[in-house]
Amino acid sequence: MWSWDIILALLAVGSAAGFIAGLFGVGGGTLIVPVVLWALQLQGIGSHPYAQHLAIGTSFAVMVFTTFSSMYAQHKKHAIDWATVRRMTPGMILGVLLGAVTAKYMPTLALQVFFIAFLAFIAVKTLRDSKPKPSRTLPALHGLTAVGTLFGAASSWVGIGGGSLSVPFLLYCNFPAHRAIGTSSGLAWPIAIAGTIGYFANGLHVAHLPEGAAGFIYLPAVAILSVATILFAPLGVKTAHKLPARKLKIAFGIMLLLIAAKMAWNLIH
Repeated sequence: MWSWDIILALLAVGSAAGFIAGLFGVGGGTLIVPVVLWALQLQGIGSHPYAQHLAIGTSFAVMVFTTFSSMYAQHKKHAIDWATVRRMTPGMILGVLLGAVTAKYMPTLALQVFFIAFLAFIAVKTLRDSKPKPSRTLPALHGLTAVGTLFGAASSWVGIGGGSLSVPFLLYCNFPAHRAIGTSSGLAWPIAIAGTIGYFANGLHVAHLPEGAAGFIYLPAVAILSVATILFAPLGVKTAHKLPARKLKIAFGIMLLLIAAKMAWNLIH
């Protein structure tokens, strides 16, 4: 049984993750993965060979609740382009499932270095307010499927909800900032569901997982974190719609830089 200080810490991180998810159309996995690893460590299972898989699978399961709460709040604001969500979702689901199956075989270090560099590049472009060509629009269906598959696989490998990738892509395709973030929240929910299924199934036959684990999903952490994320995601959405588009893009760029810096710090240490 966890002590109250651990439970309160999880609730605090869940609240922050939910707010950020609603504010930026992301899943909140950047905060959830490390706090789950920390909780596993306190349980004496932080050195488990599949601890990272448990953290990512748990993050996806929490995102199912977080992103639904955020998506519903964005839908009420009429900020989701559902046509784009329908066209990109099949590729994203395929990518997440492929990523979950292949995660244990991937060169983790090389992937993380590439992802850090990519996030930093996108962050700088966002902060500089680089303008795409006015004629640029979304690619055709086969292009959206390919992009969705790539984003889904990347989300699965590093345990994020995909908003860190889909929001810059939609901005690049001349979506207004609020519309890009709202649509990203609609894309994040199917990614979360597919990732949860993938990590659950992939861990079912792994021996000696900790008590409370269902596949690579640590249920006690899911229960505590989800309560907080569900409550705070709508607050993030409300805040996003009060911000001017430029300030929202600046905040998003700063968030991307912080994610890249945090991932780099984890690699070095």
